Amino acid sequence: MSSLWRDEALAGAAAGLVGGTVSGWALLNQGMMAGPAALLPHLLLSALLGAGFGLIFGHRPESYAAAISSGVLYGLLWWGVGPLTLAPLLAGQGPGWTLVEAGAAFFNLVGYLVYGGLTGFSFYYLAPLLYRRSPAVVAPAAATPRRVVILGGGFGGVSAAQRLEKAAARDQNLQVTLVSQSNYLLFTPMLAEVASGALEPQHISAPVRAACPHTRFLRAAVTAIDTTNQTVCLQAGPGLPLETLAYDHLVLALGSVPHYYDLPGMAEHAFNLKTLEDATRLRNHVLATLERADVEPDPAERQRLLTFVVAGAGFAGTEMIAELFDLVHSVLRYYPHVEPEALRFVLVHSRDRILPELSPALANYSLRKLQARGVEFVLNARVSGATAGAVLLEDGAAIPTQTIIWTAGNQPNPLLAGLPGEHDRRGAVLADETLQVKGLANVWAVGDCAVIPNPYSHGGFYPPTAQHALREGKTAADNILAAFQGRPAKPFRFKTIGLLVALGHRTGAAEIMGRRFSGLLAWLLWRGVYLGKLPGLEKKVRVLLDWLLDIFFPRDIVLTADTAPAAVTDSDHLPYE
Repeated sequence: MSSLWRDEALAGAAAGLVGGTVSGWALLNQGMMAGPAALLPHLLLSALLGAGFGLIFGHRPESYAAAISSGVLYGLLWWGVGPLTLAPLLAGQGPGWTLVEAGAAFFNLVGYLVYGGLTGFSFYYLAPLLYRRSPAVVAPAAATPRRVVILGGGFGGVSAAQRLEKAAARDQNLQVTLVSQSNYLLFTPMLAEVASGALEPQHISAPVRAACPHTRFLRAAVTAIDTTNQTVCLQAGPGLPLETLAYDHLVLALGSVPHYYDLPGMAEHAFNLKTLEDATRLRNHVLATLERADVEPDPAERQRLLTFVVAGAGFAGTEMIAELFDLVHSVLRYYPHVEPEALRFVLVHSRDRILPELSPALANYSLRKLQARGVEFVLNARVSGATAGAVLLEDGAAIPTQTIIWTAGNQPNPLLAGLPGEHDRRGAVLADETLQVKGLANVWAVGDCAVIPNPYSHGGFYPPTAQHALREGKTAADNILAAFQGRPAKPFRFKTIGLLVALGHRTGAAEIMGRRFSGLLAWLLWRGVYLGKLPGLEKKVRVLLDWLLDIFFPRDIVLTADTAPAAVTDSDHLPYE
């Protein structure tokens, strides 16, 4: 166990003792503990569970509220494992998962929640004290600074910075700098719900400065990377002077950008879904299109306005068409001249089935559910281009539409193309199993911009998902610290926990630890998992309130920007010559 994990486990055990002492005192006063003799086993178990809390959640310096909320969730988990599962099994009964049995264990639930909350709160304050007092890793004040620069403020970059911050609390010579053009960490799995008006944009984003309060943050564009001299060239804004930033170790977490495969007209006429600005712009466009369609006298033009096309049926495209469907039907009551039967939602995909990441059974379930609601699927068809008034297909067909959403392709950040070292055909950098870029010294890569070998997939690579990027960032940080201390780097090992997709209308599909779920349960799992992963208690509460309001009220139709569709001519519908 590394010194960092050891300290987290010790701090968690101490915090667990605090929570266990309070909960044990309450149990004794309520007569629910068999005398003071039972207190010692209770405290030992509390310390053990606390150590597990420290290892799982780690210290988050940005907010004590986040630590408390994590502790409460941890207590809820162990209430389900302990009184509802293990205790009945040890008594020779089945798991107590019925409402009656859960109600009988309600007092235990309160105790577990109190224990978890106190453990999280105590861990927040105890962990930094232990970090600072660890004599094995504190560097002398006169030592040469150890400079780590992280490029990119996504899941991989922020998780690396947060991991390094813990080490910086014990090593005053460790300097961590994160550079990103955006000053927020975007929770991308919920971006489609922002585009559909179900969630407020700021509720799924966390300021990088708050998420990494002890990291130097620079909001700037990276213009060049010099791996020979180990410097990065930055520009904070147009017209501002360039800044040179030196590093000892560099973490590439630059993510990806939309890739249109040079299809004519696609970049000019299609919407993509990568940023909060993209989602907000798409929402305004859809509402402006409905406003225009409500007063459009020409039936053909109204049909074009009411046709919505998504290219690409992976997770992003499938969730987008489902959310788009829900948005339009939720607000249709405000547009009396828009007939429901005139609405058309089309998902175009180049393969023979949607959601290739899921099993065929779940993919077919998702297809049937969306088809039953009225979504059209054009499979085994490739998009060949776009005009201001239509999506063009390779077979010569054209789908008249005012709304084209592109989710069919991404490519690594183009900045990587100028780097030496090894790349794949898309331009992503090739990393070894320790996440170090092949052919480059002191350069590491995580997330969408990296190709990382997956030992569990027989020669394959890790997918570019958030659950992988988060853990890649932590591993890269650990290996950088190991390099500073002269220890060998450890390989990245992680098995995918699960895959979830929301299909709208309170349905979903999920594969978790080899188990398949569908319908309402999968939808609840989707919301529960992603709600738990949102950074900070405040964001969790705001998103939860947004979801509750969405159950009882229609989506808001206020236009925050004027994006009224322009009129098109007949030539805008014609394919390219």
